[in-house]
Amino acid sequence: MRTQVAIIGGGPSGLLLSQLLNKIGVETVVLERQTREYVLSRIRAGVLEWGSVELLRKAGVASRMDKDGLAHEGALFASENNQFRVDFKAMCDKMVMIYGQTEMTRDLYEAQDKIGTKIVNSAENVFPSDLETGSPYVSYEKEGREYRIDCDFVAGCDGFHGISRTVIPKNSRREFEKTYPFGWLGVLSETPPVSDELIYALHDRGFALASMRTAMLSRYYLQVPLAEKLQDWDDDRFWAELKRRLPVKAAETVTTGPSIEKSIAPLRSFVCEPMRWGRLFLCGDSAHIVPPTGAKGLNLAISDVYYFYQAISEFYRQGSQHGLDGYSSKALVRVWRAVRFSWWMTNLLHRFPDQSEFDQRIQNCEFDYIASSRAAQKSLAENYVGLPY
Repeated sequence: MRTQVAIIGGGPSGLLLSQLLNKIGVETVVLERQTREYVLSRIRAGVLEWGSVELLRKAGVASRMDKDGLAHEGALFASENNQFRVDFKAMCDKMVMIYGQTEMTRDLYEAQDKIGTKIVNSAENVFPSDLETGSPYVSYEKEGREYRIDCDFVAGCDGFHGISRTVIPKNSRREFEKTYPFGWLGVLSETPPVSDELIYALHDRGFALASMRTAMLSRYYLQVPLAEKLQDWDDDRFWAELKRRLPVKAAETVTTGPSIEKSIAPLRSFVCEPMRWGRLFLCGDSAHIVPPTGAKGLNLAISDVYYFYQAISEFYRQGSQHGLDGYSSKALVRVWRAVRFSWWMTNLLHRFPDQSEFDQRIQNCEFDYIASSRAAQKSLAENYVGLPY
């Protein structure tokens, strides 16, 4: 089999890249190790930067998002019962869109099926080879048979645990990592959200976030120690703890109900440099991970896709390698800025187990400063809605 760009990973970044490239006549093959049903069952991010919204529109996969998504012009921040609102629209004339990653992935699958893209699910033992030559290829197995895809370029969109990053020699890549001493316990429930906008809550018992996916689908999170066990958190305990951490007015109006999904995710920051090795280009979680506090994970993957799509377009339309040569350095500038913002948000809103009284006073002072400073709120808003590509 022969194609122009072999894409390893059939999640949202791989599918979006394939959709964009096919719209300009660049052929792709997408390889995904999981079944389509499994990919569509994963509960992931729900906040899209406005640049992500515009790129989905450019890709022709935004009709359902524009119909069902919830555009938010701001977000609420609370410390105990002190609450303020950051007005994204007023501060930087942009918004964010609440639209679940699962729904975005579903839209992309449907669009790819419509144009007849080759998507191979349940692809096993995927491995890219000859990446430092002009003739790379990707091998894989399916149902006991071996296959090979010859290509011009390989896009590694296969996440942190995928194969793509690991084929870059260890002496040629640098990895930066920070782990946090807590995780997020997340619950999805078929209940109306407690607020029309997200509530980020700092509390002495730990961070809480009130979010949503739709008008009747709520997503809530609690900061918990890494040692916590999911089985120890029944629904009653979760709702009681959430109400303790939210501002009183919000807590009094929380609609509780059975959880339809519950999980605990550890928090960490991770960056791999470079994001290119020969004809291999990393996109998304294969190159970087951020804590979810700043809502940057999916959006960083989308900006990577944008940079690579632009570079591939220049190569095939103009014969220029300039974009390809500059891909890693350009993408990493935005990656590190998003990593910084996510780190800052995490430190602002979480109680750390080794925090001294001094540390807590500084944290509370920082929170109060943002509440009273238009300049600080504008900086937060600019980063949250998404720095320009």
